Amino acid sequence: MTVVGVAAAGLIALAADARAQGVAELRWGGDSEGGAPFVEADPQDPARLVGFDVEIAGLLARALGRVPRFVQASFTTLEASAVRGDFDIGLSGIEDTPARRARLAVTVPYYEFREVLTVREADRDRFRTLADLRGRRVATLGATLAYEILVAAEAEHGVVPVTYEDDVHPYSDLVLGRVDAVVLDEVLAARGVRRNPGLVNQDTDLGVGHYVGILAPDETALRDRINDILKQAMRDGRLEAIFRHWNTWNEDQPRLYARVLASTGDEMVPASAAAPLGAWEATRRYFPSLLQAAVITLVLSCIAMALAIALGAAIASGRVYGGQPLGALLTGYVEVMRGTPLLLQLFVLYFGLASVVQLPAFVAALVGLGLNYAAYESEIYRGALEAVPQGQLDAARALGFTEAQTLALVRGPQAFRLALAPMTNDFVALLKDSSLVSVITVVELTKQTSIFAANIGSWVVPGALCAALYLALSLPLARLARRIEKGWRRG
Repeated sequence: MTVVGVAAAGLIALAADARAQGVAELRWGGDSEGGAPFVEADPQDPARLVGFDVEIAGLLARALGRVPRFVQASFTTLEASAVRGDFDIGLSGIEDTPARRARLAVTVPYYEFREVLTVREADRDRFRTLADLRGRRVATLGATLAYEILVAAEAEHGVVPVTYEDDVHPYSDLVLGRVDAVVLDEVLAARGVRRNPGLVNQDTDLGVGHYVGILAPDETALRDRINDILKQAMRDGRLEAIFRHWNTWNEDQPRLYARVLASTGDEMVPASAAAPLGAWEATRRYFPSLLQAAVITLVLSCIAMALAIALGAAIASGRVYGGQPLGALLTGYVEVMRGTPLLLQLFVLYFGLASVVQLPAFVAALVGLGLNYAAYESEIYRGALEAVPQGQLDAARALGFTEAQTLALVRGPQAFRLALAPMTNDFVALLKDSSLVSVITVVELTKQTSIFAANIGSWVVPGALCAALYLALSLPLARLARRIEKGWRRG
């Protein structure tokens, strides 16, 4: 069982005891992959979760007379999960934005952070601002204030935003030289520098944001009660004690608390934050990015499929015509590639082998998809080769054909005809599986859609556009394959 699974199991057991005793629960959502100091499994006891958001959830639960119960959710789906009612409140380093307040019931801010530029120590004097990074790759997390800052810097300064699924690998890739800088919250930046000697945080002011809790839009009454609890915790020092425990307290927090306590309203969104966009205006702005991502998906899928076909044909031929040692070796390859997840293979290729060979993200994605699907293609081709009647092969040999001529003129063409339909299915499957390459920073169609959806708080329009683009990519191939099959049948 994974660390997260053990932690979740422990929390489920505690929640079951609470329900058995008739104690009400405060279900709070977060992403334990975000790690400390937000939410993570305790390294000393994986059955426990630790982090300042964990402690804040406990503070809220006690004040409400409830027992906290953690609900795991991906960071990019926290808003959708809140709307669905999967939990009562989301707490996981969630940033305050006008768009978020327009869609959800949002608490008062409980922590103020600054966006920080992190570079290698050797580049401290070269890259002091985003303007110094023209044409350079700058890492961040998608659908965050930092990402919006980099998108603006892309237009103004020509930087190249690189989005990651987690906040650990941006800093490790910065050490390896895969990116030239990282822009993230100072909480994450401080941890990234501690974990990776040779990195330094610049003093450049890139922006200010706040962490908040999010609730379903109709949960305003609970939101107001939580606001009162948070304000009281600001007055009596309980919040300060939590942040001091996690070494994240600084001089910005007293100023934030003074503003929150003096404010008659709940909205404390930075003045620099962009106003929320309507769904159709957002679609107009994001559609070119979706088209660009669709092109990346198509190119990646076509090249990877070509690699898979070539390798698959070679593997199938080796298993059919090769000797026993070669056949055993190729069979082992097929079983390993089919028996392990593609996601794991991509992680190993891009991150696991980084100390040996640093493949560019697109190349790692191409190789990973090609090697994985080559195993499946080889089984299709092997089955097709063995389906050709033995009598035809004997006749070819009787006519004096060599094994190579028999394969090229008799066995191969018939096997291709048998393999065409499964090949088409595999290509469509590969086209969809290419969505997994976003974990190694390739922004393909599904990743760009996820960013789009996170920024407007809905999957309806982005999901429909994404589905339409995938259909536009896959249907022409299916029609072409059917036309070829019909032509062969008529022949």
